Amino acid sequence: MKLPKLVLAVFCVLLFVAFAQSCKNDKDTNENAVVYDGTAFHLNFGAFPKPTIASDNQLTVQGVKLGRMLFYEKRLSKDGSQSCATCHRQEHAFSDTARLSIGVEGLPGKRQAMAVFNMAWNENEFFWDGRSHLLRDQSLKPIEDPLEMNESLDNVVAKLEAEKLYRDQFMRAFGSSEITAEKMSLAMEQFMNTIVSVESKYDRFLRGEVALSPSEERGRELFFAEFNPGFPNLSGADCAHCHTGIMFENDLYMNNGLDSDANITDIGREEVSQQPSDRAKFKVVSLRNVEVTAPYMHDGRFKTLEEVVAHYNSGIQQGATTDPALEYTRASGGLKLNAQDRADLVAFLKTLTDEVLLTNPDFSDPF
Repeated sequence: MKLPKLVLAVFCVLLFVAFAQSCKNDKDTNENAVVYDGTAFHLNFGAFPKPTIASDNQLTVQGVKLGRMLFYEKRLSKDGSQSCATCHRQEHAFSDTARLSIGVEGLPGKRQAMAVFNMAWNENEFFWDGRSHLLRDQSLKPIEDPLEMNESLDNVVAKLEAEKLYRDQFMRAFGSSEITAEKMSLAMEQFMNTIVSVESKYDRFLRGEVALSPSEERGRELFFAEFNPGFPNLSGADCAHCHTGIMFENDLYMNNGLDSDANITDIGREEVSQQPSDRAKFKVVSLRNVEVTAPYMHDGRFKTLEEVVAHYNSGIQQGATTDPALEYTRASGGLKLNAQDRADLVAFLKTLTDEVLLTNPDFSDPF
């Protein structure tokens, strides 16, 4: 039976529309498909030397984005209440204001949370005692630590796998939507390697853009001048003995005389190295942004920079592994810095604050 011409025409039109719509849907699907994107991330490191980024984890735009998402993701913790950023706050140079951070079970950690910036130039392991060789290794430990996030990596992977947002981002970053703990660690390493602090007043001073105040300049001179008890007028605070170079640290683990041998409760690097010569030695941290990273020392015992300066001025404790230079100042009766000296030294330390880092939207919560 032949169809009326009008019906046939309508049928053909509808068939064409359906076909066209099908093609359009296929085109949209193809255009919106989530695919791997290996676009390299441009790292701005100012006047710093070019960092060595691991050959097996070069920075990409999508990898850094994923790492940033994970850094702020509270589902990495057992009860969904804490992320890495909970204890590493941008406004405090990615450190914590608590002496000992409180984990999801309400228990305090063992040491003060370290600041996270300029990690791309770190060359002497991670954590206060250096127990993690690579930044990627460090990134996973707080998740499983019962005093911190107290979650298993398997559970974290399962939670992330349930979210299309993460399956898609792992595809963009790694070319596969499969989520693993290893990929998580690589992504977080990428993001933390991009947290760069190069815009302090001191950096601008070095570039000739600003001048230091008289107090800041005198503090700078004291900071870099060596301790010389034989010539008091020339003697300085000798801070650069440990906090040297553009990063204001020396890639070493040292005992800075916080406690006498009898009062040591945290053996520090010795716990990792198993060497008695490393007892009570801890990573020498960067003094960049030190103004905003209180409290200070591995146990957060000092609340202010003034207390820190007072310790080095006259509070060094004698011990078997105390740094020889610090023991020398102790045996010589201390640095003998007067009130103005100490105030000037603190003024200089505050020029190391990088306000750009503290507010940079590239490092903020992406959610």
